[in-house]
Amino acid sequence: MTQAIQTRSLTRRFGSFVAVDDVSFEVGQGEIVGYLGPNGSGKTTTIRMLLGLLRPDAGSATVLGWDIARQPERIRAACGYMSQKFAIYDDLTVGENLNFYAGAYGVGRRDRAATLARVGLLGHESERTKTLSTGWRQRLALAIAIGHRPRLLFLDEPTSGVDPIARRSFWDLIYDLAAEGVTVMVTTHYMDEAEYCGRVGIMLAGKLLAFDTPAALKRDRVQGEVWEVVARPVLGALDALKASPAALRVTLAGDHLRVLVPSGAGDAPIRAALAAGGLAVESADRVEPTLEDVFLALGR
Repeated sequence: MTQAIQTRSLTRRFGSFVAVDDVSFEVGQGEIVGYLGPNGSGKTTTIRMLLGLLRPDAGSATVLGWDIARQPERIRAACGYMSQKFAIYDDLTVGENLNFYAGAYGVGRRDRAATLARVGLLGHESERTKTLSTGWRQRLALAIAIGHRPRLLFLDEPTSGVDPIARRSFWDLIYDLAAEGVTVMVTTHYMDEAEYCGRVGIMLAGKLLAFDTPAALKRDRVQGEVWEVVARPVLGALDALKASPAALRVTLAGDHLRVLVPSGAGDAPIRAALAAGGLAVESADRVEPTLEDVFLALGR
């Protein structure tokens, strides 16, 4: 597979703080890759280095075959970038925002209309941007990022603050772009959203802890069985299981608990630990691990 991105020991420091620490990975052409991690884990810094907006302190990378240190202008011309803050002007209309950015790339009027149609904004050109909902602003930001038909698209926390329906619609657009051969790298802190990606890199404190398909990460990185347990009172059950050697890990998940036990243990140790504390189990169901389970396992 042709590589769209290759990084080797990429490192960036800000004073004594190491924002990206010895990161290496490859992204194949046409892939959708998720870069998952909490705020401050180094996701945005990685993207800014790949776009040539920040110089690495150590390591190297190529994007679409170009070196990030020596050929950043070529990289930026061939890539689309949708930043966290949606770089659009509130006092301009939808059409004026798109025209402003499209002019920098020499995008013709017909292509601009096609881009607006693709993201569902055709007919909204005269609307002032500051009146748009977050979901519509997101669509405009995507239109700006893809207007020049980039080969590689960087999306930095693109669905932060967007409702679930708008998020799902946005991902449909990403799939359409990938089907046309566009490589997509998307940063997110939503664990469920990362499931939409072909492969996922998990970042924590500047380090890339794992990089694989969601299925492989859940199979290889979660050592044990995951159970969803309903017991009352739930906080009492949480304390009881945290104090018990029966549970490798226990977390609160809304009105129930997610409990990790050794492989083959089943729910008997869970029920015994809760019974010893005088707590009744309403239900205990074994479930498949999630990427959140993977993240918790890697972050121990």
